[in-house]
Amino acid sequence: MAARPNLPRPIIVKKIIEAPHAGHHGGAWKVAYADFVTAMMAFFLLMWLLGATTEKQRKALADYFAPTIVETKQGSAGSNGLFGGDSIVSADDYPHAAGQTGTRSITIPKDAVGGPKEASGRESEKMKFQQVAKSLMERVQKQGDLKRLARNLRFTETIEGMRIDVIDDADFSMFAIGTSQLTADGARLFSTIAEPIATVPNQVMVRGHTDAAPWSAKSGTNNWRLSVDRAEVTRHFLEYRGIDKTRFARIEGVADREPYVPSDRFDPRNRRISITLGWRTAADN
Repeated sequence: MAARPNLPRPIIVKKIIEAPHAGHHGGAWKVAYADFVTAMMAFFLLMWLLGATTEKQRKALADYFAPTIVETKQGSAGSNGLFGGDSIVSADDYPHAAGQTGTRSITIPKDAVGGPKEASGRESEKMKFQQVAKSLMERVQKQGDLKRLARNLRFTETIEGMRIDVIDDADFSMFAIGTSQLTADGARLFSTIAEPIATVPNQVMVRGHTDAAPWSAKSGTNNWRLSVDRAEVTRHFLEYRGIDKTRFARIEGVADREPYVPSDRFDPRNRRISITLGWRTAADN
């Protein structure tokens, strides 16, 4: 048997392919890092804004990022016009303690309700409301004995219409304390308020508010009854001053349940009368 020639041995190459390391070679960590950097940038921007802006500017910024609230301000970017850029819930310096003086007057926030068709139909109503507010303030300012009470009037456009708030303070009361009897100043102020309201056909709603001062068990009354009585006296007085009785859609009293100053329910500013001129519908025109 012939011997086999010496053939070279075959070379065997063994390849080992390891599973990819997604955590080290993928891109997920980059997305997470980008989110983190973005969040930190937003945080530092917020800190800078809080330190570099005034209270009014911060309110304007808050309104810009919350455009769906019912009551947004006419001058949310810091308006310095006739009605300013504050709202009825903004901090004020009304005289709420004896001896204090106040400088605030009024604001007219812009309403943000209704769709495109409804909004377009209400533009003339909004202009009319602003004219009523302007006319009322001019009438008050022209009367020397009432000029000081301009600070006690606040105007707000709401989902129901334009609300005129007449607010008590330490130096002014619409009614004798604990009664529904108008004071002399209150009667003169409501007479002035009735004049521009009588020039428009909108329905009128009156709401009475009281502070939380308690009543004795022997008094036979309470803040619910007092707030309703004051609303009714206001309605009757406005009717007497020329507003047709058919225009009154509702009167109500809410006692101290909707305080103007929630932190102090005994604050005199919680005593107020709200007179709302309702939006007119297509059926009213």
